[in-house]
Amino acid sequence: MRISRIEAIPIRYPRDRDRAERTAGSPTTLAAGQAMYRWSTTVPALYSTHFETALIRLETDTGLVGWGEAQAPLAPEVACTIVDLLLRPVVEGAEFDGSRAAIEALWDSMYRTMRVRGQTGGFMLDAISGVDIALWDLAGKMAGKPVSALLSDSPRASIPAYLSGVADALATAPFAACKLFHHGSVSELLATFDAVRENRGPEMRIAVDALWRLDLAEAQALTAALEERGGALWLEAPLFPELTADHIALAHSTRTPLALGESYRTRFELGPYFEARALAWVQPDLGRSGITESVRIAACAAAAGARVAPHLSIAMGPQIAAAIHFAAATPGCELLEFNPNVLETANAYLASPLVMRDGAWVVPTAPGLGVEPVLR
Repeated sequence: MRISRIEAIPIRYPRDRDRAERTAGSPTTLAAGQAMYRWSTTVPALYSTHFETALIRLETDTGLVGWGEAQAPLAPEVACTIVDLLLRPVVEGAEFDGSRAAIEALWDSMYRTMRVRGQTGGFMLDAISGVDIALWDLAGKMAGKPVSALLSDSPRASIPAYLSGVADALATAPFAACKLFHHGSVSELLATFDAVRENRGPEMRIAVDALWRLDLAEAQALTAALEERGGALWLEAPLFPELTADHIALAHSTRTPLALGESYRTRFELGPYFEARALAWVQPDLGRSGITESVRIAACAAAAGARVAPHLSIAMGPQIAAAIHFAAATPGCELLEFNPNVLETANAYLASPLVMRDGAWVVPTAPGLGVEPVLR
């Protein structure tokens, strides 16, 4: 079988700003203005006023179609252009037998296209990941198996979820873990932490996402405050992603488990953290690492004594399904992120919905990813 066509589709749909704000993909209030991309009022980053992503469609010479998705919350045209100009020569026309070895070989070839030119992260890896997910979807359809069954001989049928960024929904939600965003002041964060702990009791595991807002001293002070309250499940993204030495210093100076991953796309970028045993949790984002590299990251995590909890932000169905299948097949993966707004948005563009039931993601059982996008 041969891959006869690759298509990259930039997606930009309007979204309800009031409902989206302070949830995945838009965790903070945005600055006023008319621009499509606006600064966060607290986090040093741009966010979109729209729902944006990049879909990848592969077709074989037998007419079989595989869907993938790159994490592209801003400027999806960039990832799509990389696919069109740089990855097309690798993938289009390639013989493909649906084996894991064939997918890994194509990942390695895509990575090599710009490696010596310094493009080993960022938009380049996002584009590669979208194609990689589509290859796994194709492979599952060729084998007549869900992707999770290609990755493991005994994948789980469901994955426990943790509720992300929506503390107001926790009172009656069927989740044993949640994550709070540090989108305001430290005192506001700690007050919310205390309120959740009081409402749900000590059995509720509470993680904190610092949204890269802290320096080392501030992060150490925050972990001390959390430890006074019984401790957090983890502290996520405390410092700028480039500050590897400070992250390692933080990990070795606190009892609070450190979680990182969404800003790093390969095992090479995460290598220094694994070598220093600085991570308690690694959080590969399937739209940035793809399935192939996420599996490799998970193997490194296991060797370094770290657990896996994939990062899952605003996305359409292929990316979310990829995360579910990966989590279901990965030893040491206890939790998968969940935000109701994210699932609602994704299901609006799927022929059949992804399912959250009793606080757990239900793993699709159809061949491949088990989702088919419906474009509008």
